Amino acid sequence: MTQKKIIVIVFFLVYCVVTTMGQSLKYYNADDFPLIGKMSDDTEGRYARLPLSCKEKSKKWVWVLGQDTPGLAIRFATNSTMIAAKWTAKRDNNMSHMAMVGVKGLDLYVLKNGEWRYVRCARPKGKKNEGVIISNMKGEMNEYMLYLPLYDGIETLEIGVEENALIRQPQVESPVTERPVVCYGTSITQGGCATRPGMAYTNILSRMLNREVVNLGFSGYGHLEYEIAELMTHRNPSVIVMDFIPNVSASMLNERIEEFMNIIEDKIPGVQILFIEHVPFPLAEFDLKKGKWVEESNAALRNVFQELKKKGYRNLHYLKSEHLLGEDGESTVDGEHFTDLGFYRFAKGICPVVKKLMRQAER
Repeated sequence: MTQKKIIVIVFFLVYCVVTTMGQSLKYYNADDFPLIGKMSDDTEGRYARLPLSCKEKSKKWVWVLGQDTPGLAIRFATNSTMIAAKWTAKRDNNMSHMAMVGVKGLDLYVLKNGEWRYVRCARPKGKKNEGVIISNMKGEMNEYMLYLPLYDGIETLEIGVEENALIRQPQVESPVTERPVVCYGTSITQGGCATRPGMAYTNILSRMLNREVVNLGFSGYGHLEYEIAELMTHRNPSVIVMDFIPNVSASMLNERIEEFMNIIEDKIPGVQILFIEHVPFPLAEFDLKKGKWVEESNAALRNVFQELKKKGYRNLHYLKSEHLLGEDGESTVDGEHFTDLGFYRFAKGICPVVKKLMRQAER
């Protein structure tokens, strides 16, 4: 390489650095902006799902996962041409079958013509993270939603905009936060294994419905925990989606379901409750043990559902799962946990049912 070429390259790099430095950023504490996706504010830190009342009641890992932030999102508005973020992950979690953006990254959406459109993600580097999410925008005032990590928590979060730009509270209530939908379940409900936070099915469903959807998914659990049933009764939800069956045996289901339901019925009698079958994982087609588990789980769920209706529980609904993931076997990462395609198909499949139940609840 000639000396002249080296000088040109160095000049170009210096120009890029100076240009970037000229776009001064000012950071604002995200604590000052609305946070959606929580059932209670009585938590250990702002960015947590489970209230302090669960700390002594919940199993260790239910509590730990309850400090993760799936379904949580910050709402704000700005006219900045550039948006950045600084955040500290709580656990600095890593997973071999899930993209790090989904595990502990952020995901930015903008409201355009009444619909939420994806902008770009914020890529994590470790426990402490900082970076520009998007730049070179028009500089018009827009409403934004910043989804938080699916399989990690947040200790601190700041939103960066240009120094002279405006950043303010959102002016549009989207999603609508009154009478949220609550989704209770397993690792899939929590968001495993979406490539980015916005692609968890609870977040997709929220955008489809324009309604706040609370994520109460707990990886490896969803064991009909009674303290979670009590938490579900907060905020007068319109619909409760019960997507727990992949992690619950027939014996556990029979032992715990009636008390679980009694807790809900005692606080919010008549709430619309949708039970969803165990989806037919592609793995279950080849792993005979897994296939038997899916069949037995669904048989147990059907039996329990019918028994609950006979005992007088109201507004119970049942959704079969055979077509929720499509027919091509391409909807999972590992034969079980969903890809973005799987999450989209699942959300699209359940959305019309949930929408109908919302209308019934709000008559």
